[in-house]
Amino acid sequence: MNDIQTQQDLYHLVDEFYKKLLADPAISYIFTDVVKIKIEEHLPILVTFWSQGILGTGGYSKNLTQIHLDINEKEYLSPELFKIWLTHFNHSVDENFKGEKSEQIKTQALSIATVMQIKISQKKG
Repeated sequence: MNDIQTQQDLYHLVDEFYKKLLADPAISYIFTDVVKIKIEEHLPILVTFWSQGILGTGGYSKNLTQIHLDINEKEYLSPELFKIWLTHFNHSVDENFKGEKSEQIKTQALSIATVMQIKISQKKG
């Protein structure tokens, strides 16, 4: 199994990841009912985000934290939802890739989920 090396690898990863998220009723409603994402528009944005962090390509300019705080205003993003998100993310990585970048992206996902939960709890309190 190869490591994550290209944007095409990242596209494959986020595509597989979103298939899992959208198939899981415990979390899919966030994407289908609350945010109503258009997956064909959303995936390239995610590829740019992860490519910047993992491959150093740059190009992502949105405020990731604010986006999630705005979603949280509509529907509470609970620690349980982040746990589900991380589980699906890690499984998507492990089923498709192996290596240094694969471990790096899982660590970065955990860091992002942790920061988001802290920001959400600060806003709540």
